[in-house]
Amino acid sequence: MAKVKKIRITLRKSKHGRLKAHRACVAGLGLRRMHQTVEVDDTPENRGMINRISYMLQVEEAS
Repeated sequence: MAKVKKIRITLRKSKHGRLKAHRACVAGLGLRRMHQTVEVDDTPENRGMINRISYMLQVEEAS
């Protein structure tokens, strides 16, 4: 079984005052508050959400 690659993302800018679709992406990635870090699977769906709100995030590869 292949190991699923993970990405560590941190919310660096506030979600308040953003577009509704961008707030939905933040929630879809499992982020609730600023400076919170989560690890998500590296899938095309998650990559699309990350790309859409990349100006709000810090992204790094999880080890």
